[in-house]
Amino acid sequence: MANDSADSSHIRAREASAGRDLVYPPAPVPLVVGVYDNHTHLEISDGTTPLSVAEQLDLASSVGVRGVIQVGTDVATSRWSAELAAREPRMLAAVAIHPNEAPELENAGTLDEALAVIDELAGRPRVVAIGETGLDFYRTAPEGRAAQFRSFEAHIEIAKRHGLALQIHDRDAHDEVVETLLRVGAPERTVFHCFSGGAELATLCAEHGWYLSFAGPVSFKNAATLREALDVAPRSLLLVETDAPYLTPTPHRGRPNAPYLLPHTLRAMADHLQTDVSVLAAQITSNTELVYGRWDAEPVVLTDTARDPRNSPAGGLA
Repeated sequence: MANDSADSSHIRAREASAGRDLVYPPAPVPLVVGVYDNHTHLEISDGTTPLSVAEQLDLASSVGVRGVIQVGTDVATSRWSAELAAREPRMLAAVAIHPNEAPELENAGTLDEALAVIDELAGRPRVVAIGETGLDFYRTAPEGRAAQFRSFEAHIEIAKRHGLALQIHDRDAHDEVVETLLRVGAPERTVFHCFSGGAELATLCAEHGWYLSFAGPVSFKNAATLREALDVAPRSLLLVETDAPYLTPTPHRGRPNAPYLLPHTLRAMADHLQTDVSVLAAQITSNTELVYGRWDAEPVVLTDTARDPRNSPAGGLA
């Protein structure tokens, strides 16, 4: 498990899977018009030679990825994200308890304590979103769903009280996520992270002004349903993300993912929409800043570079 401090030499490593190529892919051709990676997990190391946070951000900058939203999934990674974003001008933070963590915390009697930490972190500089939160009926058994609903609703309340965007994790729970948002009231800026629905959900999102963030799977050959959603989604509600180190886009599916690979996903979207990639990039950049604000809206704090986790593999997590 990870330590609670971004300055600690703690580790979060992606689980190994047989037969996966663990070498980071080469950098793509740089974008002419830059975009932001709206959802990534730089605290997780991957590959035979993990990249440090500084290396990942430098590579991203070199191909036109202007900045990232670093996303927490529990108390430790949310604190890590908030503390690092406070020092890194190319990073903003989102903080939350992942829905699959909620049942375990509920069973241990510590969910409320964890939610209180998220509430505190939400008030920190350069924390711009609550996420990822939501419902996941793929990994959580029915008996754990009550805890997921309670956690999700608490996160929605935190986002609205702090005036922050909401990043939703929605897996095999489209109807229940939508019902919850309509019942308790969605925050003004609500994002379906790694959008996984079809045209019907995309149309519903459009009706309510909810943003659709597309990740690498939109480039997969077997993802026709995602591309149907892309077809009906208003361009003004589109975002793009990596969800790194997962969901690496074509042509590098299965290899370690990182923000510098985002141009592959953007180009796949532009190709499908039969639009110029720079035009789409400009639209998505505008959308991203409407959701989260500008990356330079709040100043960063100077730090001791010797203790800066950006300079070690996986940000001090190797």
